[in-house]
Amino acid sequence: MWKCPECGREFKNTNQSHFCGKPGVIDDYIAGKPAEVQLILQAVRETIRAAAPEATEKMSWQMPTFWQDGNIVHFAAFRSHIGLYPGGEATAVFAERLKGYKTSKGSIHFPFSKPIDHELITDIVRWRIAGLGA
Repeated sequence: MWKCPECGREFKNTNQSHFCGKPGVIDDYIAGKPAEVQLILQAVRETIRAAAPEATEKMSWQMPTFWQDGNIVHFAAFRSHIGLYPGGEATAVFAERLKGYKTSKGSIHFPFSKPIDHELITDIVRWRIAGLGA
């Protein structure tokens, strides 16, 4: 186990990437990441905000979250990818377009090694909003 010298949290991996403390707002979360990751997170945030203009931003599960009649989507930065969490059904509905991405029930990994598919994120967010309002 590795213990972060700043926040004291323990992790399996040495020098595990994480946010020290509990960010209160999305701006704090993004500011706690490396500069190159901040740009990607901000772009993902703007994509989600454009697709869900009536949604409220908040932190949930220590991740940036967009909320509108329920959680639309969470997103977070990790060592090698941006995780998008639209819920389990989304990965099945968008399975064809998600080929080439690592997915698990309710999560999609957008690796830093290739451009983020903002059109796909937009479509997933709009699909989530339509499902929440139904």
